[in-house]
Parts: sequence; C-alpha cells; structure tokens
Amino acid sequence: MNWEQLLSLRRFGDENKRLRKEQDETRVGFEVDYDRIIFSSEFRSLQDKTQVVPLSKTDFVHTRLTHSLEVSVVGRSLGRQVGRLLLEKHPHLENVHGYKINDFGAIVAAAALAHDIGNPPFGHSGEKAIGSYFKNGNGADFKSNLTDKEYQDLCDFEGNANGFKILTESRAGRIGGLRLSYATLGAFMKYPKESLPKKPTRHTVDKKYGFFQSEKDMFKEVASDLGLISRSETDLSYNRHPLAYLVEAADDICYTIIDFEDGINLGLIEEDYALEYLIKLVKGRIITKNYNALKTTEDRVSYLRALAISTLIDEAASIFMKHEADILDGKFETALLDVSQYKAQIKDIIDLSIKKVYRSKEVLNKEIAGYEILNQLLNAYGSLAYNVYDDSLSNYDKLLKNLLPETVYLSNESLYNNLLSVCLFISKLSDTNAMLLHKKLKGNIL
Repeated sequence: MNWEQLLSLRRFGDENKRLRKEQDETRVGFEVDYDRIIFSSEFRSLQDKTQVVPLSKTDFVHTRLTHSLEVSVVGRSLGRQVGRLLLEKHPHLENVHGYKINDFGAIVAAAALAHDIGNPPFGHSGEKAIGSYFKNGNGADFKSNLTDKEYQDLCDFEGNANGFKILTESRAGRIGGLRLSYATLGAFMKYPKESLPKKPTRHTVDKKYGFFQSEKDMFKEVASDLGLISRSETDLSYNRHPLAYLVEAADDICYTIIDFEDGINLGLIEEDYALEYLIKLVKGRIITKNYNALKTTEDRVSYLRALAISTLIDEAASIFMKHEADILDGKFETALLDVSQYKAQIKDIIDLSIKKVYRSKEVLNKEIAGYEILNQLLNAYGSLAYNVYDDSLSNYDKLLKNLLPETVYLSNESLYNNLLSVCLFISKLSDTNAMLLHKKLKGNIL
C-alpha cells in the first residue's frame, strides 16, 4: 500500500480525483467528514446509549457519545503525532502532494468519532441480543430464505458493519450516505472482511467482520480506490488501512483508562487499589508536588488519567512508526498496544475493570433487561419484515408498518434487506427509546 492512495479525498459519486493541493485550507475535505458525522442524527442518538453502565443516571458516567468524542480527541492527537513523523520520513507527501500534519489527525479523528455509530442500544449485549434472535430465537426460521453469508451477517450482527452501512447507505435525497472521504472510511474499517468465512487466525482483522452483504459493492469500491491489499482469492478480505490501527489504539486507550475511571467514580473500584494500578503505568511522569496537592479522589484520578492517556498516545505513535513498513505491506497482525511495553499494566487495569465494573450486578441486571427488550422488538419487527416479503400482512403488521419512519424501506423483493432494515431501525434507537417502544408493544401507552 502507498500513502498517496491511502489518503484519498474521493467521495461516492466523484468522477474526478480530488487533489490535496487544490483543497481550501480553511476547511479541508477530511475536516468536512468530521462535521458530517457530528451533525448526523445517528451520532446524536449516542448520547443515550450505553458505554459501560447501562441506563446510568449519574452525570459523570460515559455514554457512547462522550466516549466517541473522547476517542476522537485522542485519535486526533495520535494522528497528528504520526502525521508529523510520516511527513518527515516521506517529505514528498507534503512537498509534491500538499498533505499536512493535521490531515492525518483529521482522518483519524473523524473515523474515531464514528467508530461506535453502528452500535445498538445496551452496549455489546445489544449486538449479542440481535445475533441470538437469529441464531437461537424466532429469527432462525428465516434461514432457509437467506444465503449463508446473509444469514451469518444476522447471526453475528456486528456494530462495525452496521456503522459502515449507516455511513454509506443511499436513500432518497442522501445518495452515498454521509459521503465521507474514502480515506476516512478506510480508517473506519477495523475489520475489512465479510462475515464468512470465519477464520479464527491470530490476525487482528479476523476477529470480526466489517460490512454486510448489502454494502459489498460499496466496500469493494472503497478498498479498490485506497489500494488495500487483498487477503483472499475467493472471498472479500483485505488488510487494514494503516490509520485504522490508530483509530483502534485511540479506542483501546479510552476504554482502558476511562472505563476504569468510571468504575472508580461509581465506587465499584476502591481508590487505593485503583491509584496503585494507574501509578504503575505513569510513575515516570508524575510530578509528586502537584499530585500531593490534590485533595479529592476525582482530582487525583483525573490527573493520573491525563498522564496515562498521554503516555499511551506516545507509545502507540512510536509502535506505529517502528512497524510502518510491515503495516503498509499487510504483515502487522496485532493491535498496536498488544506489543506495548505497558502491556502488563494495561492488562491489569482491564482485568480489574472486568471483575469490578463489567461484571457488577448493576451492569449485569440492566444488560439482562436490555436483552429481553431487544428480543421482544425483534419478534415483532422480524415478523413484520417476513410478512411484507411474503405478502401476508396482518392488521397488527399494518399498524407496526405505519409507525415506522419513512427511512425504513420494506418490500417483497428481498427478505434479507427487510431484516437488515428492521435491525438498522432498532439499532438506531437510544436505550430510552428502545424501552419506550417495548412498553408500547406490551400495551403500556402511558
């Protein structure tokens, strides 16, 4: 892969190549990507979606929106740092093509801002609830009407693939979705492969998948324009866009450190225990006089959190540049922080978060409730999707259909597209709206 292609400013529908040196410096195309994402309704819905603690009423616990904003800020810093080093190493990118340090930051920031845009209500348990409906629930009845890859898309419903759909799907008046630059879409594609075949290899891109069959053509266009390296002669599977490693690192940094901070502020992790773990990560950067002047738990944790994030940004940038050649050749197989000198400290923090936060009774009880809510919604709307396809609508189906937004398109042409449409509709619901809709379907209209 080469950086000239990877930094493509092309958007869906463009007939001519967009050149960086011809861009308006007051608002470069990569910055337009950020604006389009942040003003989208799908992004706004993240303000009421679970990050770690579902349905939390406290004002300091992170939602998907605050998490995405923080990942974007970390990604911007990481991208700029790497951009500076890349332009020093490859000066022709600036001298000939006109790319700037901030371009790398803008691409990573935009992709990071969108990285959770496809996540359904109730966190990762929401993804599992949707998949379970098709794998073990009433949705399994639809298998005979779907191809293997279509069915796998639904059984392993994936927020990353759903995000790519949201960003790129055409509908009336919005051809090409948000029409982001292909560089930003490439950086967003954490797992550039289809749902089948499942290959449990050690390569990080094989952990999940990154697009539904409905977006296959769009994915191929983006991958071709960027010059991504194919990993298969028979199926769609590619090596990552290099900047996707930075988006992943920004996400890893934030959920490692900030989810841990939430656990401390909620009282789920004891302060002394927590501070010990953070100090191990940043002990070389602490200014003792400043730290000892802090009087509250919140201030002490905030100080250590800032140092920890700064430390890991520097570390991720260093690892990226050390392995840049292998990343461009598709030979780098792990997340950046998996080969960090701080790997042991990161693991200790994540293990404690899993034990004390992710598996706390508050989280588990609310995830169970979310699981039941989504299953009930899928039972109703999954049946509707099939009955539209089968031309067998009941009076109840007609009522449900009339209440759907105009953006939800159902027809008798494709059961797969109908099922994806209702999954997309449900995935866009906030936690609160999912609960309210569930109450309506149960007959509670108060």
